[in-house]
Amino acid sequence: MAVAFGGLLSLPSWAQNWTTESVAPTTTSRFLSVADDALLAEIAETIIPETDIPGAKSLGVHTYIQKIVKDCMDTQAQEALENGLYTVGDISKKSKGKDFVAMNPTERTAFLNELLTQGADEETKTFYNLVKNLTIRGFTTSEYYLTNIAHYQLVPGFYHGCVPISTSK
Repeated sequence: MAVAFGGLLSLPSWAQNWTTESVAPTTTSRFLSVADDALLAEIAETIIPETDIPGAKSLGVHTYIQKIVKDCMDTQAQEALENGLYTVGDISKKSKGKDFVAMNPTERTAFLNELLTQGADEETKTFYNLVKNLTIRGFTTSEYYLTNIAHYQLVPGFYHGCVPISTSK
């Protein structure tokens, strides 16, 4: 009983040092390099660009994609993501003469459309579909989207405790 009481007394001082950064999921669980992370962020931003609302990159969808692929998918999906990023980077350098990240948004969109329509192999299509689906899912499950666009409410309806009840039938 004394140990439990002591633990309860020390809990507030122990929890006082908690910060958002210390309890939030860390981004050190990334399995992609910094360059691949930047490329993935730009591909996601090309799929859902920033307009009058934040785009995929500013909402951190690329981090979500990495987390889902690393923690929830098999090694085949992980390899598809890594190989696809390499392919996009390599083809953009060869065909356009510059990195995908260095292209403007119009060039990026045209490049991705061209990549898929001009005889893309199955691996490239798998990569693009994986990134596109996870980008859409990451965006539509973000806090910004759910609170500002979908107006999501955890519990629908409201409690109205003081409502007059009519006695007429």
